[in-house]
Amino acid sequence: MSSTTTIQPSQRELWGHPVGLYILFFTEMWERFSYYGMRALLTLYLVQKTTADNPGLGWLNSESIMLYGWYTMLVYVMSIPGGMLADKIFGQKKAVLYGALILVAGHGILAFDQMWAFYTGLALIILGVGLLKPNISTMVGGLYKEGDIRRDKGFSIFYIGINLGSLLATFIVGYVGETIGWHYGFGLAGIAMLFGLMVYLYGQKFLVHVGNKPTEQEKKEDVSLVQLFAKLSQSPLQLGIVLLICAYAVYAGFTYDGVDNWAYTALYIFIAMVAGVMMMIYKNLTTQILKDRFLVLLLSFLIVIVFWGAFEQAGGLMSIYTSEKTDRIFMGWEIPATWFQGLNAGFIILFATLVAGFWAKRKLKGKEASSLFKMAVGTMIMGLGFVFMIFAAKEYNANGSSAMYWLVFAYLFHTIGELCSSPVALSFITKLAPVKYASLMMGVYFAATGLGNKVAGILGENASEYGEYAVFSGITIFTVLFGILVLAMLKPLKRLTHGAEDDEREIREQEKFDLAQQEHKN
Repeated sequence: MSSTTTIQPSQRELWGHPVGLYILFFTEMWERFSYYGMRALLTLYLVQKTTADNPGLGWLNSESIMLYGWYTMLVYVMSIPGGMLADKIFGQKKAVLYGALILVAGHGILAFDQMWAFYTGLALIILGVGLLKPNISTMVGGLYKEGDIRRDKGFSIFYIGINLGSLLATFIVGYVGETIGWHYGFGLAGIAMLFGLMVYLYGQKFLVHVGNKPTEQEKKEDVSLVQLFAKLSQSPLQLGIVLLICAYAVYAGFTYDGVDNWAYTALYIFIAMVAGVMMMIYKNLTTQILKDRFLVLLLSFLIVIVFWGAFEQAGGLMSIYTSEKTDRIFMGWEIPATWFQGLNAGFIILFATLVAGFWAKRKLKGKEASSLFKMAVGTMIMGLGFVFMIFAAKEYNANGSSAMYWLVFAYLFHTIGELCSSPVALSFITKLAPVKYASLMMGVYFAATGLGNKVAGILGENASEYGEYAVFSGITIFTVLFGILVLAMLKPLKRLTHGAEDDEREIREQEKFDLAQQEHKN
């Protein structure tokens, strides 16, 4: 007598990973196609002269980088309310769906050649990414049981999807936008997002165990932000810190130069509110282990800000530098400037599994391979990539143009650094974040990424005053020294994680089980 067990779609595996990973892979691939396609065009469209054959808006370089910094920051900062809505109302699965619908509308509106459409489209993209981005990443973590070593590899595979979309976008959308028309490129990005939405709807049967709407019991057990802020009013030290930041925010509004002075006021008030929430979450945690891990998690956000503050020169300063100061002639043909942004994505597709495999083997051999170690090393490698941009700027100052190979080497180092740091940071959050704040902390991670983007914009703006050579040199020195400082603090920081990464192993599905609760452990 024999018996068989019916394998549900949500339990199926493909190439050693849950099938749901590949649904999220392709959803994110098309979403990133739309985002990076538009990102590749944005600063170039802004600075293109209004009298050109393919006219742009004719802005100054500093003005375009300023808008780029604010836009890319807001895209990621909106992940905080996106994560909160998922945790308290929609669940991650519905939040991703609503975000995808808004993104389809936003990218579609950008296809119209009107200023109202331009700003409306940007606003909708900000809202859509805020709902989709943090929650789809949380769903990836929820596909794996606690302690499953495949989690890091799963995030690396997911990361390939992100960069496959980016690679295709920079070549296809970049070419269409630069050579045919900017708004045709924007419209093409909208069509790609529609494909992503269709994939996500098709794959719902593989995702029934992750990202579901919170139950009434979970809502009851959850601590609301209203309660956190009520407790903040009773905590003099924490309240004083928040009020001090708010006071500086008002000061910035009256004293900062530029058209965005009051935008900085709003930014600092937002930072004050986030700082207040983080302090009260820490105070609300019930065990010392949770408190220690939370502190390490907050430090990892600082690493994230530093990393992306340097890395995101790619879409701003480096994009304009490529267009205006790089000799892009190859065999009599001028390579589109947007295509160079695709180098990062192409290198990631080539090296992602190799880098992930290197770290996994290193960990299994008992060598140092903690997430913090990888993030610090990745930041240093990425920073060293700007050494090649220093040489490029020096060559431009001497000859009036610089060679393309400096960009290739710079993007190669940036890519290796990114592969060491960024996918690991995503996975690290799912290991250390308190259970009830999982999506919120993922949102804070993307908000930290957004602040890094704003730092990148500020640095890029300063290039018009101090020059690219000084900016690239400063980035190199700071990132390397910062990485060294994190490595010097590695042992005490690892102790504060209380072995969160010590017992990882490969776990495969052998029997039917309910993953609904596991989702909230990740």
